[in-house]
Amino acid sequence: MPRAGGNNLRREEMKTVSIFGSSLPREGSEAYEEARRLGRLLAEAGLAVCNGGYGGLMEASARGAREAGGHTVGVTCAIWPSAANRWIAEEVRTRSFLERLTTLIERGDAYVVLPGGTGTLAELALVWEMMNKSTLSKTVGGRKPLLVMVPYWQPVIECLNQETSLGDSAAAPFDRRPRAMEIVHLMTDVSSVVEHLKETLAGKS
Repeated sequence: MPRAGGNNLRREEMKTVSIFGSSLPREGSEAYEEARRLGRLLAEAGLAVCNGGYGGLMEASARGAREAGGHTVGVTCAIWPSAANRWIAEEVRTRSFLERLTTLIERGDAYVVLPGGTGTLAELALVWEMMNKSTLSKTVGGRKPLLVMVPYWQPVIECLNQETSLGDSAAAPFDRRPRAMEIVHLMTDVSSVVEHLKETLAGKS
């Protein structure tokens, strides 16, 4: 494996980006290569990559980061016998699916949601909800950057955006809560993702 490099931060000082995405894409596919590029750009920016540790876009983002000399964390789960992919430098083994989800969220200083299926949707929903509700938000250290790739997730965002109309009544208590849509940042390419994270996480390492 390449040795860590490209920045002067000690590992414990590095900010970590948790990446969620499908396990299906394989090397050579557009989705895989974009996730690999994302991992590389994050590592070059001095950011560690954390993901679910298995195949597909998890493997791709970890691979890109390690090829650039970055640090990677894979949060795996005992309910699946598979080991973490070979690009994971640090494996965190959890006992249950819910523990795995919460660990991925707790480990992140920011979140990137790549194309995926129901597992990725569950990760998006949970991290979004935890930052949307003030009490839950405290458990993950408050609001953090949540970057969602479009057009893939556009229909989901648009669907949930309809909820804002339910609280428009002056009598609705929901008006006192920040709108969920303010938390999500829609991104069209991985270069913009990394530039956004460099700006928002600057000085916080």
